[in-house]
Amino acid sequence: MGKRRVVVTGASGYIAGRILPVLHERYDLTLLDVKTTNREGEEVEGIHVTDLLDRDRDTYREFFQGADAVVHSGFTRASKPEDRYWAESDNVNMAHNVYQTCLEEDVRRCVVISSNHAADYYETLIWSDKMEWVTPDMLPLSDNFYGWAKAAYELLGFAYAAGKIGEGKKLQNVQLRIGGPRETDIARASANDLKRMHRGLGAYLSVRDQVQLTVKSIETEDIEDENGVPFQIFYGVSGNTHNFWSIANARRVIGYAPEDNSQVKFAKEISEVLESAKATYPAE
Repeated sequence: MGKRRVVVTGASGYIAGRILPVLHERYDLTLLDVKTTNREGEEVEGIHVTDLLDRDRDTYREFFQGADAVVHSGFTRASKPEDRYWAESDNVNMAHNVYQTCLEEDVRRCVVISSNHAADYYETLIWSDKMEWVTPDMLPLSDNFYGWAKAAYELLGFAYAAGKIGEGKKLQNVQLRIGGPRETDIARASANDLKRMHRGLGAYLSVRDQVQLTVKSIETEDIEDENGVPFQIFYGVSGNTHNFWSIANARRVIGYAPEDNSQVKFAKEISEVLESAKATYPAE
């Protein structure tokens, strides 16, 4: 059996860039973006310059033909605050174009790089000590346009997975709510704000765990929910001791077994912060 053919949108972006080396080894990739350079200005080889906001899907249909899966991480952003709603509306429209093209071209599955911000309102409650835990099956609530758009194309993805839009044809759909894909959050921790440290440690997602989560989201054969809908939402975090988003369903459905734990990885930095915190939280 040959390599699966996988389309990656937003291929010059930061999130895609973290996993492209492994995806290149594993799959026959087709890379799409509106530019060919990453945020450092480096050329990303093999990108087809493509505007997925174009309503004429025939302009990019060929890239989806024969693909087994799409990893959709493309997005647009506003340069001015007053344009944020319109930019995020475009992101929902882009998701529609990707889903619809996948459906029309018989792509088996779409794995969407969503964000924890699809339900970020709950963090307001967590850090004010009103709740402690968020699960993917909770109502997605956000208090900003960015999170609203993520929640919107999660719900749009469910509609495509349910089959009614495709007159019985179901587009399998996985939404990955990426947490903190950085090695630098712990550097902003301080003894005066331990909740901020807890947030950074709980949101952490290592590169190899992001790779594993993406690969298993592409390759796991059965992702149907209890009602037979091939739709799942997984939080994109490592196996952190400080997690406040549940990854239990990712463990159960696709066998996600994260290899990293921020408490272990950043043990030295945590120890330094906690040592400084002794003055704030003196022993009895």
